[in-house]
Amino acid sequence: MATTRFTLDPGNPPKLTPAQLARLDAMTDAEITAAALSDPDNPPLTDEELARMRTVRIVRDVRARTGLSQVRFAEAFHINVGRLRDLEQGRTQADSAMLAYLAVINREPDAVKRALEALPELL
Repeated sequence: MATTRFTLDPGNPPKLTPAQLARLDAMTDAEITAAALSDPDNPPLTDEELARMRTVRIVRDVRARTGLSQVRFAEAFHINVGRLRDLEQGRTQADSAMLAYLAVINREPDAVKRALEALPELL
């Protein structure tokens, strides 16, 4: 069997045919779950994988709201850019302190920037 490379176009996602839609609509939730669980190419996510995905979404959403690139966001909020990339790519998971910091950045980014500007005065 030959492997085919497929690139998903977010602006034009694949669509189900009317026959595929009818087949899916006829299935119960239990049948859909059983079919998904039996697919060897798409095993269900573990609790750890789901938690990592939630962290990825939080980190990306907070950064996206600032409109900053990874490098600029890391510089502005004194986060190691490698750590930020690892978080956004799901290689590592944010601890409670990082999640709290991101919540404050999300809510009051200018206040965080002002506080960080005053940091040298405190040292």
